[in-house]
Amino acid sequence: MDRRSFLRTGAVGSVAATTLAAPAIAQAAPKVQWRMTSSYPKSLDTIHQGAVTLAEYVRGMTDGNFEIQVFAPGEIVGGLQAADAVADGTVEAAHTSSYYYWGKDPVWALPTAIPFGLNPRQQNAWFYYGGGNDMMNEFYATQNLYSLPLGNTGAQMGGWYRKEINTAEDLKGLKMRIGGFAGKIMERLGVVPQNIPGGDIYAALEKGTIDAVEWVGPYDDDKLGFVKVAPYYYYPGWWEGGATLHAMFNLKAWNDLPESYRTALKVASQAVTCDMMANYDWKNPDALLRLVGAGAQLRPMSEAIMDAGFAASQQVYAEISAENPTFKKIYDSIAAFRGKSFQYQQISDYTYDTYMMIQKQKGSI
Repeated sequence: MDRRSFLRTGAVGSVAATTLAAPAIAQAAPKVQWRMTSSYPKSLDTIHQGAVTLAEYVRGMTDGNFEIQVFAPGEIVGGLQAADAVADGTVEAAHTSSYYYWGKDPVWALPTAIPFGLNPRQQNAWFYYGGGNDMMNEFYATQNLYSLPLGNTGAQMGGWYRKEINTAEDLKGLKMRIGGFAGKIMERLGVVPQNIPGGDIYAALEKGTIDAVEWVGPYDDDKLGFVKVAPYYYYPGWWEGGATLHAMFNLKAWNDLPESYRTALKVASQAVTCDMMANYDWKNPDALLRLVGAGAQLRPMSEAIMDAGFAASQQVYAEISAENPTFKKIYDSIAAFRGKSFQYQQISDYTYDTYMMIQKQKGSI
């Protein structure tokens, strides 16, 4: 065969191959449209943006064939009904905090954050390499859900208070907005926990319906204006050392997706988790300075209060583990990794961070 004949037959063969392949590609990339309801108001742009960014990444990876429309709380269902709306098929997906639903079963609290649990890096290590995702999805399957981590806030602040708190006695009778399972621990210390969605917190604090509130950290707290009505700002939020948010998907809707679309969601959710932490790490330092300038009185949580909280949390974990084997299995996995990891981080990160903080105090950096 001469060169011209080869080029002609090759070209024809190439066109034929393209023609034959086109239907297969079309079948493998169907048009899919989902609705995702968020538990976080648009005003909290760093958290709410996580779902929006997920949708943008997935759209890009599927050439626009997989569209996810994000809705703020109240547009379809309330912020604390997000997971229920996914489970019953009202929407296909939600961006929410698993611990909002711990009243159904304490297991719901474990993947978001528990008092004296894991920090952000430890959370990611446990989810992606310690079997955390798999264990949680075994549980979520019983709830008609599949879930992936979708964001991390980092270690949170201990909240805003109308008065100073120095001992565990000062907590008794305190009406406090506190999310998830942490409320159960604080209740042991005499606090009256209130589970209030983000968009309603300021009004409750301003009216005196609550005496204190914990939300996330400086950037979000600054946007919500808590400093105007409760000046004492405590740290750390020992109940949320690295709170992980989640994307929750209706189990049938998840299983019906092409494998490539499920992969796109997995990749995009992991990217958003990294992005959100970086976003907070960039914004929180300046936000804290603004809050102090606006009158925030920074206070460390006393060791007495933290010791009381630690003791109460260990007691509650033991009680729940004795009657809930799923909780025990997952909590034991977290606790075992926590012990090993903090020992390592004391040698690595803690030593380096402490030295650099000393240099900051000296004015060297």
